[in-house]
Amino acid sequence: MCGICGELRLDGTAPAPQTIQDMVQVLQRRGPDHEGSYFSGAVGLGHRRLAVIDLSAQANQPMIDTDTGMAIVFNGTIYNYPELRRQLTGLGHTFRSTGDTEVILKAYAQWGPSSVSRLAGMFAFALWDAASQELFLARDRLGIKPLYYARDKGFFRFASTSQALLAAGDVDTSLDRSGLHHFLSLHGVVPAPGTILQGLKKLPPGHTMRVRGTGDSKVERYWRLRADQVDTGKSEQEWCHDIERVLQQAVEKRLRIADIPVGVLLSGGLDSSLLVGLLDRSGVQDIRTYSAGFEDQPEERGNEFEYSDAVARFFGTRHHRICIDNRMVLERLPMAVEHMAEPMVGQDAIAFYLLAEQVSQHVSVVLSGQGADEVFGGYFWYPRMQAEESFSVDSFARHYFDRSHAEMKDTLCRDLVSRDFASDSVRRLLGEADTDDFICAVLHMDVTTLMVDDPVKRVDNMTMAHGLEARVPFLDHDLVELAMRLPAGYKLGSGGKHILKKIASSLLPPKVIDREKGYFPVPALKYVRTGFRQFMHDILHSDACIRRGIFRREYVDALLAEPERFMTPLRGSKLWHLALLELWLQRNVDRCLASVPPHSTIEASF
Repeated sequence: MCGICGELRLDGTAPAPQTIQDMVQVLQRRGPDHEGSYFSGAVGLGHRRLAVIDLSAQANQPMIDTDTGMAIVFNGTIYNYPELRRQLTGLGHTFRSTGDTEVILKAYAQWGPSSVSRLAGMFAFALWDAASQELFLARDRLGIKPLYYARDKGFFRFASTSQALLAAGDVDTSLDRSGLHHFLSLHGVVPAPGTILQGLKKLPPGHTMRVRGTGDSKVERYWRLRADQVDTGKSEQEWCHDIERVLQQAVEKRLRIADIPVGVLLSGGLDSSLLVGLLDRSGVQDIRTYSAGFEDQPEERGNEFEYSDAVARFFGTRHHRICIDNRMVLERLPMAVEHMAEPMVGQDAIAFYLLAEQVSQHVSVVLSGQGADEVFGGYFWYPRMQAEESFSVDSFARHYFDRSHAEMKDTLCRDLVSRDFASDSVRRLLGEADTDDFICAVLHMDVTTLMVDDPVKRVDNMTMAHGLEARVPFLDHDLVELAMRLPAGYKLGSGGKHILKKIASSLLPPKVIDREKGYFPVPALKYVRTGFRQFMHDILHSDACIRRGIFRREYVDALLAEPERFMTPLRGSKLWHLALLELWLQRNVDRCLASVPPHSTIEASF
């Protein structure tokens, strides 16, 4: 797991080493173990390494294949690289390292761009082909690893984070109307390739991109999740057997491909507890587990230690319980926001940041249960959507949208409200599922889009801020493809994740399976009081916020007066959404680009 960056000049000049260094420096926390750069003609590549596989210097990056002249920077883990290595060796290739990076290089030399379809894992990489003078970029099927880019007439740049691109300069930081509308509607999600900034884009999951020195570029999809092949011919017992088998393989692959110890982020919920149970079944000794808890509020408990402790005792894990008080949350919150590649309103982003900070002192790789709720139908809003009578955007929006388009006119200054961008996107994404089953289409959209730019991005950003690699077995693409064929009843039944609960019945204590679904709670960011309320007041009444002119002041004051009256259908604080966006802009855009006027022109994206 690493941080990558690079530049391809489009104007006939060579990249400035300082530009690459500026980006690499920002990526230091993603890769504390080694720094490297590479320059050849029009291209410059930069890399920060977190050593997980092949700890030797032979696996440092950028990595150059002297046989072909190709160079690569890679972030992620390829779980099937031993099998690919054996296949490539049989085809005559030789290797000087024992890790997965060189396997990508040799695979590309053997099979070209189609080689990406052979990779199983989480990845974002850029490969420079000197012979064809072409930069080839790829992102894994489910977008577990991020890949941002910016381009102008003279350059094309890419990086693991937006902050690295901002540090290089020359990024159009004007707010994007479409991105802003999506952000305030879809719980912070701006679907790829868009972001909230006009000049910052991201490669969509399951896609590749080729960029030539002439400036010509082409984006292609190499993987598509099918939602139109639901299999109603299997019994529940057969489904349990098949899902459990593939999930067990996914867990074991993510444990096996590492040359250092691996821990588990144990929330006490079904998903992470099931991972512990499967590790135990595999015969893993000395399982290391980590749980975090926060201060209670009258309406909500701030921890789930009752359940995580029960799982740890049941399996005899080496358990670490981490207690975080509100003072620490408030103190560390700005730092967490500085490590968000895009603004993230999910309150558990802060929880993951603080948990990862502690866990990284013990291990460098952890397993996380992220993705199980989307893949297996665990959220409370799915049954409500299933009960809708029509296959429509409205049937989704009334249970999910944080704000209606009508409320957007109350939220934003008048010149920022135009089309209902979020509804347009949801309509398109539901159609891409190519199914008449509404809940199937919703789950397809969640797995391919909403999940990618909310919980998945959150875990990557917050763990990698501390050089901690998070692996997500529930997002193994073989498992996701299999689960997409699972009838909805086996997902939404039993209050959600029915099939996982059946599988867990032979592995976990009943109290963990039968409990009401919990979330990673930081109650102080939901029920905004005392110091947190003052904190948000100061942000939204700052000179920078007023000059930026995004929000209607009447709306801001109404939220500050009664924050708990303004909650979203997903139980989020609308006040926190506004404060988080403004804080992100101040800590990232304004801070990086001090010379850019704080109130930029806002353009529409069509």
